[in-house]
Amino acid sequence: MKTRWTPTKTAIVLALCAGAVATPGFAAAQTGVAPPVEKPAATKTPAMTVLPGEDFFTYANGDWLAKTEIPADRGSWSAMGALAEDTNTRIAKMIEDVGADKNASAEARKVADFYASYMDEAGIEKRGLAPIKPMLTSIAGIKDKAALVRALGGSIRADVDPLNSTNFFTENLFGLWVAQGLTEPSRNLPYLLQGGLGLPDRAYYLENNARMAELRTKYQQHIAAMLKLAGMDRSDERAARVFELELALAQTHATREDSANIQKSNNVWTMKEFAAKAPGIDWKAFFKAAGLDKQERFQVYHPTAITGAARLLADADVATWRDYLAFHKLNQYASLLPKAISDQRFEFTGKTLSGTPQQSARWKRALGATNNAMDEAVGKIYVAKYFPAENKARVQAMVANIIDAFSRRIEKLDWMAPATRAQAQAKVKGMYVGIGYPEKWKSYEGLNIVAGDAFGNTVRAEEFHYKQELAKLGRKPERTEWAMPPQLVNAVNLPLQNAMNFPAAILQPPFFDPKGSDAANYGAIGSIIGHEISHSFDDQGAQFDAQGRLRDWWTKEDLAHFKTASNKLVEQYGTYKPFPDLAVNGQLTLSENLADLAGVAAAYDAFKTTPSGKTPDADRQFFTGFAQGWRSKAREASLRRAVLTDGHAPSQYRTYIVRNLDAWYSAFDVKPGQALYLAPQDRVKIW
Repeated sequence: MKTRWTPTKTAIVLALCAGAVATPGFAAAQTGVAPPVEKPAATKTPAMTVLPGEDFFTYANGDWLAKTEIPADRGSWSAMGALAEDTNTRIAKMIEDVGADKNASAEARKVADFYASYMDEAGIEKRGLAPIKPMLTSIAGIKDKAALVRALGGSIRADVDPLNSTNFFTENLFGLWVAQGLTEPSRNLPYLLQGGLGLPDRAYYLENNARMAELRTKYQQHIAAMLKLAGMDRSDERAARVFELELALAQTHATREDSANIQKSNNVWTMKEFAAKAPGIDWKAFFKAAGLDKQERFQVYHPTAITGAARLLADADVATWRDYLAFHKLNQYASLLPKAISDQRFEFTGKTLSGTPQQSARWKRALGATNNAMDEAVGKIYVAKYFPAENKARVQAMVANIIDAFSRRIEKLDWMAPATRAQAQAKVKGMYVGIGYPEKWKSYEGLNIVAGDAFGNTVRAEEFHYKQELAKLGRKPERTEWAMPPQLVNAVNLPLQNAMNFPAAILQPPFFDPKGSDAANYGAIGSIIGHEISHSFDDQGAQFDAQGRLRDWWTKEDLAHFKTASNKLVEQYGTYKPFPDLAVNGQLTLSENLADLAGVAAAYDAFKTTPSGKTPDADRQFFTGFAQGWRSKAREASLRRAVLTDGHAPSQYRTYIVRNLDAWYSAFDVKPGQALYLAPQDRVKIW
């Protein structure tokens, strides 16, 4: 539901959760298991009795927690991770079968050749640094600031999503995203976002504590090791200067909280305004190198980062910037280079940053890379083999039922004025809901995939995608365009499009079982559907109207009520502490928590309209099914990283959203004095 894991490439995204997908490349840190509210961590066993009102997460998932170990190649593990692993295993076999099929289509053949080339470790090792040498030679040839600006502009790629908590980050100086303007739904604009860091977030550079200081030291050592492996002398000195440059960039970056504030990101600059607002760069040369010189208007998502980078370039030490560019090229393409370089990158990003003891098997990384390069081409093959039409029809019926339930909830709100209610109902009625796969598939006709050229294939795929994104700037926005491929275990809300995507891969057990009960399905996939619908009315989504335009459609009184109620949820989540020295950020996770709250409530209402919803044990089954969908475990480093950078609360606390629903109390006989009990007046009720 939020933003959060995959290389999504379109739309302000509010995605299901960070970490649902376990495949490298289509993955991120999964939210994790943590102690109950203000209680010390304890080892739970199935034999122990845990009252729902004390710890609902462990009540629902105790057996799974006791018998499940996090795989050695993971920083975390979850129900979604396990499903993604099973799905990816099938997809990898599917691609291998395509490779052996002489009758495969030209597009399917490209998929198979890309995957097989990535799997050719011996060939990659034999070629050594030769594939990346032209890039490094070009960087070494940068002699002055003018050449540096052209190189930085030419390195831009369309590899970010605003508000995508795991794809918000790019190692390029700036990230580019192409979508309709925040206030101009009839035209696409280029969005510029902050980037250029090798650590996950500005907090890793700026927070003053022993853990972060240690990570900074190890990161600097990683930079030096990568430069040394590339044959560069004085690597320690170079690494120190590169780190200082990144530190200076980090100081100009917006915080995660500010990045989630869409009003602060609504800055449209004309091409002419860049010189005045961000002096220090020859912007005409920069945008020409980026292929953006014909654009008159830009959506500047992070103005402080744009002006800050320009200021740094005004006094640029060209030698330091050369080393910076060389390191990031090596870091970005490490998996396509000799094993020593690939292993070094994992040593830092895997072991040090995420606490993952073992690198993923090569086939998993190959599949992640293939998904990144040709996501919908893989998805087309997957859907044909694994997603029957009857599954789509049943989910469509569930979606319609839950949308109706949400509409009924809006109609009954006693705090909402008629004018606001009419606008809210217009959003509900105008939603586009994509189920399973897109109505129009991407074309990969112009992408050149060469068997045995793993490095070249990846670079050409990036350039191909970039050109596809630039081409959108000359077209009107397409509301039905998908932001996720069908083979991804996730779901997403797209406020600019007033749309949602539910990929085929999440529409399977344990989230959706065509043969399962309504209680299980509405509790699991139903709450996810409700979550995505509700994102249209969270603190971010509620700022967009039915056409996807950023517009205030609220009365003053209604907006004040909404903000007051939302602040109660911020405070509630701020009390949860996965570690004694680290609490959940209630503001950072607000959008997801609001969507969880309204989503479960709407799914529950929809479930109660079904025949199964009237059975004696129906409510217990529904809420237990919801909690079991979020079962997960995480290593400490991975969980700490998620708490600092992820817009989703850790999974345990996501299940605690039920504390705000009256039906949960009666279903499990939750009493005052139990850890999760909230007095009726303290339960957050919005939608």
